[in-house]
Amino acid sequence: MKTTKLIFFTLTLLLFTVSVEAQRGARIGYIDMEYILESVPEYQEAATQLDGKVQRWKKDLEKMNAEIEQMKLNLSNEQVLLTKELIEEREEEIKILEDEMLKYQQDRFGPNGDLDIQRRQLVQPIQDQVFNIVQEIAEGKKYDFIFDKSADVVMLFAAKRNDISEQVLRSINRAAKREEAKTRREKKEIEQREELTVEEEKAVTERETAIEEKKDERTRLLEERRRQRDSIRAVRKAEFDAKRQKLLDERQRRKDSINNVRNGGGGPPAGDGDGEGDGEGGN
Repeated sequence: MKTTKLIFFTLTLLLFTVSVEAQRGARIGYIDMEYILESVPEYQEAATQLDGKVQRWKKDLEKMNAEIEQMKLNLSNEQVLLTKELIEEREEEIKILEDEMLKYQQDRFGPNGDLDIQRRQLVQPIQDQVFNIVQEIAEGKKYDFIFDKSADVVMLFAAKRNDISEQVLRSINRAAKREEAKTRREKKEIEQREELTVEEEKAVTERETAIEEKKDERTRLLEERRRQRDSIRAVRKAEFDAKRQKLLDERQRRKDSINNVRNGGGGPPAGDGDGEGDGEGGN
């Protein structure tokens, strides 16, 4: 009898819970992982480095392929002059290089290749962080389901109010700022910022952006004024240097003229020496 009552009570409680959930309705949210990844500076920096590697790998493959094609062309042009054994040796050498190129391509771009592995290594830490944050948001905000919009889940419609990507990104940025904070004051400011709602933080961010824009505009104006002053000073200096050089040139011409006169008048006239000699001889 007691067992029957217990079962009846359990079923009643279960039906009541289901009824409440049905009335409340399931709360569903979603995130856009691609948007989150594009907004994380560390991910973007690592992705840029990986893209540099990919470009180098592609150039290596292009170089290998060009070498193989040149060897095939040479063999085609020289085939009539070669013996059967030499032709077979060349073909074997080409086959070895083709196998090496294929292996290099598979090692870099194939399944479980370097590109695949490094992409997973690049994304995995962010995905783990996002997963933990989603769990916290789901538990704190009572979400029943949270989907990834950028995954293979087909979403025919998604209301913007259900997008929690900004909340996730906000938590990621907070964690990064907490790690970067060095002083107690910086940590306290971060803690105060974390207590703001999304709307409040958006308003604060807009004010900060406006302040930064004013600072940038003021800096631009000061820089423009400095360039103008430097330009005016440069023009004045050029004019001063030109005048100074003109005076120096004029002074040098006068000095050269005086020296020429002195050199020309200081020596004996052309006939003086002969006249004196003749007079002495006459005496």
